[in-house]
Amino acid sequence: MDLTSYAELAVLLVNSGHALDSLEEARRFLAAAGRERDAARLTRADLAILSELRHELIAVFAAAARQDEQGAVERLNALLTLHPVHPQITRHDGHRWHLHLTEGGRLSGEYAAGAVMGLTALVTGLGVDRLGVCQADPCRRAYLDTSSNRSRRYCSERCASRANVAAYRARRRDAARVPGR
Repeated sequence: MDLTSYAELAVLLVNSGHALDSLEEARRFLAAAGRERDAARLTRADLAILSELRHELIAVFAAAARQDEQGAVERLNALLTLHPVHPQITRHDGHRWHLHLTEGGRLSGEYAAGAVMGLTALVTGLGVDRLGVCQADPCRRAYLDTSSNRSRRYCSERCASRANVAAYRARRRDAARVPGR
């Protein structure tokens, strides 16, 4: 079982922004994220649970970004209690039998159990510092640092490029202000 893909559910939820404000927006967001099957199953009850979970996951990533390892772990432990994991063998979309993590029969339960367990596995296996918040202003999107040297600082290549260009321009501006150059 690939728990990184479950951890990516957490990132998806954290980065959903206002997409969880309405059922229609959430369905469009899930479909755009390649989760059409989930979009069709989403209910208003799921939406409320996912919205609350999103706020909790944002707090986990924020604690990790502050290098508050204890705080991130305490929040994950609280989420593990709130969203207990029930493994289930399943087969779908032409795939072989495989393990899914679930909590009850609702879509929100599957997302909650998967996201929390995925982050927990990542944190216990690789460390809290693998949870990141984009350093590009004003982005603040979450990401998972799966690089071999723990060097990731941005959520995307676009943000990395934007930050590098801004830093270059700032250096040129500062150099132009130095007298005698």
